Parts: sequence; C-alpha cells; structure tokens
Amino acid sequence: MKSSGKSPLLSCCHKGPLAGTGRMCRMAPPTAIALKKGIAQNCGMLKTSAFTLVLVAVVAVAWAIPKRDDMIKLPHNPLEHDSLHAAHFDDNNHNPQYDHEQFLGEDEAKSFDQLPPEESRRRLGIIVDKIDEDKDGSITMYELKQWILYTKRRYIDEDVGRQWKHNSNNSDTIPWETYKKNVYGFMDSLTKEEKEHEENGISYKSMLGRDRRRWAQADQDLDDALNREEFTAFLHPEEHPLMRDVVLDETIEDIDKNKDGKISAEEYIGDMYRAAEPNEEEPEWVTSERDTFIKFRDFDGDGFLDREEVRAWVVPKGFDHAESEAMHLIFEADVDNDEKLTKSEILDKYDIFVGSQATDFGEALARHDEF
Repeated sequence: MKSSGKSPLLSCCHKGPLAGTGRMCRMAPPTAIALKKGIAQNCGMLKTSAFTLVLVAVVAVAWAIPKRDDMIKLPHNPLEHDSLHAAHFDDNNHNPQYDHEQFLGEDEAKSFDQLPPEESRRRLGIIVDKIDEDKDGSITMYELKQWILYTKRRYIDEDVGRQWKHNSNNSDTIPWETYKKNVYGFMDSLTKEEKEHEENGISYKSMLGRDRRRWAQADQDLDDALNREEFTAFLHPEEHPLMRDVVLDETIEDIDKNKDGKISAEEYIGDMYRAAEPNEEEPEWVTSERDTFIKFRDFDGDGFLDREEVRAWVVPKGFDHAESEAMHLIFEADVDNDEKLTKSEILDKYDIFVGSQATDFGEALARHDEF
C-alpha cells in the first residue's frame, strides 16, 4: 500500500496581530502541513500562497490544446499544490482543489464549501458570463487565461494588504525587527532545544534563517525594511523575477535531504512517494517518474539534479503558468475538442472549476466588474 509521505513538520506561526492571517514559510516537501503541539494553541498557521508557480506540464503544438489521445502523463512538480499542500497530481490522481483555487483564487474557493451542487452550478454560470468578454457564448483560452491572471493578482493584493495592515503600523515600510517580532516572537519563550528541534529536517531556527534570507533578497534598497512592493516580493517570491533564485534555493533545500546541494533520484522520488513497508513493490507510476528523472531531468546523466537542472524543472524560463493552467482546464472540459469551452461544457464539468464550493457571491460580482 502506498504511503502518502505526509509526516508532520514544523510550520511558521504567529502570536499577536498576525495569528492566522495567512502566510506559512514553505519549509518542507509540499506534501504536509502541521503545527507543533503546544504551540498550535497560540499560533495561527501561516500557509503558502495559493498562487505558487503553476507549472502544469501540458503537451501542445503551436499553443493548441492537446487532444486526449495525445496527452502524456503530467510530471510531478514540487511547487504545484493547493493551499493545503496537496499535490495537483498525486499518485496519478488529479486534485481538483488546485484548479478551484486557480480559477477562483484561494480565499474565494474556500467560501464555496457550504453550497450544494445545484447552487454551485448556478453561480458558476454567472461567473462564466463574466469571463466571456466578447459575449459570443464561448470561452477561449485567452479569456480563461485573463481570468486566471485576474484572480491571481486579486489574491496576492488582498493577502499582502492583510499582512501589511498587521505589520506596518501605518508606516511606509516594515523593518525586519518588527516583522521578526510579530512572526517569530513566540520563539523567545522556547528553549534552545525546542528552537533547534527538527521535524522532517526542519526547525524553527532554520525557518527564521530562511525568512531572513528571503527578506534580504527582497530588500532592493538595502535598508533592512521593506516597502509594499518589496514586501509583496517577500510574501510571494514565485511571482517576482528577482526572487526566482530564492524559490530555487528553498525547493532544493526541501528535497535535498542529505544536504549535499543536489537532488538524487531517490530524493526526487521521495518528494512524492514513500513506501509504507520496506519491501513494498513500487507502483508503476513511480517507475515512470524514475524514467522521467533519467530522460528529462538529469541532463548530464550523472544521477543527480544540480542547481540548473532543478531550475529547468521547477522554474522553466519563459513558461506561461496562467496559459498552461487555462490549457489544462480546457482539456478537462472540452468535450467537442474545438479548443474552447461553451457554458454548458463548463457547467457539465463544474467540479473541475468549483466543485461543491462557490464564491462569496455579492462581493465577487462587485469586484469582477473591473474584469
């Protein structure tokens, strides 16, 4: 039986005004989130932005939507997961929550939880009408891509706004010491052993060090205080070109268990699969991933992924994340294979877009007017 690999790990948490406001340092493989016992009672779990790099590997020629017969298995990517760190594709199983968050935005996707399917479809229909810019009755890849970009921008703006409010004290910048006190102040009451205690290779001490490094990279004017633009880069490094190396560093650190600065085939596989028993037979999909590592990841054939090979894997140059997600959604719902979606196609596959969840309707429609 396959193990999920979702062992507990340490998560950043806040006391005071930032408790539960929404940010978690990405400190471990994207398969698990848990708060250390005893601290969870007083600290809000900080979660990663739903809008981490959307690296959906879709086969396409001249940007055409792939036909089902032409699709190959979508490869694993450690940055492609929903807000609870569940992988988009895990053990060949598709996680639609990832797509819900890309389509609606993380915050609004959560508010869909209480709606029955019929109401979810009805409200999705009104959203589809909003996406159809030229009102021709069909949703093109361009229109869907623009919607995904819109929801991403909106979520980031709102997430930064929430945390800016709690950190800035109405100032134009946030000093590092202020942020450190708000986020890591709870560490003052921990013993040295508690600070350095590791779960899955992660400790509170190392989390603080990681945030310090990310802060320094975002601090373009070197005053050790972040203005709003710099703070946005700090919270959402995957969206800022100058922060790509930070994303790369953090990903390598998460997967590189023996800390030799490179990723072996076993570490690569270990990021997505752990056997439940020592002699458990490896599933076919894991064997396929090993082939992917050899044929498409390890360019120089030395048995490891170095920094540049990891970069090509997780942050490929020129890759259009929103367009890839739009292509994926069209592939999932395009019954007649005309590379666009009708309203009925979307509603028939509503679970791909919103499932049994729906947006905070009145607020969403008011804000969607600008789209």
